[in-house]
Amino acid sequence: MPDHELDEAFELGRTCALAAECGRDLRRCAQMYGGLFPAPGFGAEDYTALTLSMAFSAPWASAARLKVANRAALWVLAVDRLVDHTATTREQVTRLTRECLSVADGAVPRSPVTRFLADLRDELATVREFGDLRWLWRDQLARMLAGMTRAWVWRDTSAVPTLEHYLRNADSRGSCFVDVSHWIYTADDWAKAHLEELRAVSRKVQRYLHLLGDVASYRRDLSWGDLNVLALGVSRAEVAEAMAGLEREATALIEPVRGRSPRTAVYLRRRIGFNAGYTGISGEGRAR
Repeated sequence: MPDHELDEAFELGRTCALAAECGRDLRRCAQMYGGLFPAPGFGAEDYTALTLSMAFSAPWASAARLKVANRAALWVLAVDRLVDHTATTREQVTRLTRECLSVADGAVPRSPVTRFLADLRDELATVREFGDLRWLWRDQLARMLAGMTRAWVWRDTSAVPTLEHYLRNADSRGSCFVDVSHWIYTADDWAKAHLEELRAVSRKVQRYLHLLGDVASYRRDLSWGDLNVLALGVSRAEVAEAMAGLEREATALIEPVRGRSPRTAVYLRRRIGFNAGYTGISGEGRAR
């Protein structure tokens, strides 16, 4: 085997081992918050997909450095389940939002989901810059919860938002919240000093991932009654065109970052590339 092939195989193996180590941490984490991750809703493939995505997005990192990102992503999945499959009234969704934001502000948690959030908050607080960046983390959390609430109302009222309005609500996907948490915890000095700018790039990537996730989970979403862009009268061709445009726009925003924070730029590009490859779906419609 040529040396470059051996090196590539080594890196792939190391990254898979990193994902496996992160997966063990998430399973231990899930066991700590009783009832928040029921087996029917959270299978082995969910943990695998989550940890592979983060490991291949930042393969240079250690499991300890990826801990907050992985746990934030797992917490997003838990909240999404509570909103989509547990809440039956708008008041329940509003109360969940209120409790989460209160804990983000420092309140004592009173449920498994807010206890998990409080532990995430406290881990972030071990980073010196969190004091100055906490407002932005809290703001992105609020945007995510507002997006989930809006999506719940659309589904409850059988509303049919346009593709443009649907994309404006992409904060409900939660990937930007994960990115912000990850950067506060591990990013370089430039990235932490320009986190507001990076959040704008992350939100563009998030729009792409929002559509990608819908295309990948279309059949499941239909069977569960979840909101999905393809069930809103938007064709696959329109979605593929929108994804291709979002990928181009995201790339244009990422490139200026490359010279200032190379790993941040690579991370954002890999967020798009890995997830597209893992699902077998691309904006150009090369795979279905």
